[in-house]
Amino acid sequence: MGYYDDHSPTRQQSHQRKRWVMPTIVGVVLGAVLVLLALPALVQTELLPYDMTIPEDESGLVQDDQSLTGNTTKNVELDVKTQITDVVDKVTPSVVGVVNLQTQENFWQDNNDSAQQSGVGSGVIYKKEDGTAFVVTNHHVIEGANEIEVVLSDDTRVKAKLVGSDLFTDLAVLKMPADQVEHVIELGTSENLKVGEPAIAIGNPLGLSFAGSVTQGIISGKERAIPQDFNGDGLEDWQAEVIQTDAAINPGNSGGALINIDGQLIGINSMKIAQSAVEGIGFAIPIDSAKPIIEELEQFGQVNRPYIGIEAYGLNEVPTSEWSNTLNLPQDVEGGLYIRSIRQMSPAAKAGLEPLDVITALDGESVSNIIELRKYLYNEKDAGEDMEITYYRDGEKNSTTVTLGSQE
Repeated sequence: MGYYDDHSPTRQQSHQRKRWVMPTIVGVVLGAVLVLLALPALVQTELLPYDMTIPEDESGLVQDDQSLTGNTTKNVELDVKTQITDVVDKVTPSVVGVVNLQTQENFWQDNNDSAQQSGVGSGVIYKKEDGTAFVVTNHHVIEGANEIEVVLSDDTRVKAKLVGSDLFTDLAVLKMPADQVEHVIELGTSENLKVGEPAIAIGNPLGLSFAGSVTQGIISGKERAIPQDFNGDGLEDWQAEVIQTDAAINPGNSGGALINIDGQLIGINSMKIAQSAVEGIGFAIPIDSAKPIIEELEQFGQVNRPYIGIEAYGLNEVPTSEWSNTLNLPQDVEGGLYIRSIRQMSPAAKAGLEPLDVITALDGESVSNIIELRKYLYNEKDAGEDMEITYYRDGEKNSTTVTLGSQE
């Protein structure tokens, strides 16, 4: 015989409890709502013995006490004028656009040549004297140009003349009339830069449509060595020593200004790593490295570097089997430069060097690749100086003295 739950004593007690639990919950909720609605009015009438603390919203604006009843927030005036905006206002007029114009044959106009815009970069006005203004930019910005235009911050276009440029440092100097130039950037120093300090990049990313764009970041690294392949043969021809920054640098920023928080020029924006997996790695030529190059370009129109007149490659580019079979090198030779060819009447030819000679040292300093050779020549030696070269020929160690020539 079964039991029916509807007639059990336990079920009847449960129904009695539910009769008073639900009204209690509803009453508590209604009471809380009434207190919240009445609280602002009680505070304003000073019936409560304490003050309310007015909260801030996420934007940092202080809410008016009436906002608790649904009214709008109270506006607070903020002074957005900062050191950065002051610096940008000061520096921006000295950052210009640089337009590369190249002559192209126009078939429809009786084969007359016309100059067409080939590329746009940035530049920095760094000096003004005797009615002439000087602009520093990148070599690759003006490379191949038949004509050059400088676009000032007010969109005025001025014809400029190339004073000189240098492939290895990627620097170029332009000059133009100074009658419309009012602002010249202040040169700083890159020697005392600290990783983590603020850096501001100003230039024309993606062309003149975004002229005067400003990006902010920090100094991410100093004295970075970036390999350069100038002739596209897949071999490193040079290593650029640059400043690394995470301030956004895009095509068109090349040649623009990297400045510190005081508005001083600390670098010339030059390149970035453009890979889908990479973000925020840009590079600038340190101003301390750029200054002597700029001065030499102003004075001579080129950088006069010493040269010895050889085409040489590192032994690491030669199969190790050829070290002994073709070059006849002893086993204790671990690296060097083998000479592929020698220019006639060059300093190397006059010193008696021959193809297949293997250079292992310059003035007693070991050398193993073309970059080390160029670094030593360009940084440590001058044209007209003597340099001792240690080399191997047919397995025998020799030395000779080369009087360095001037690279034209």
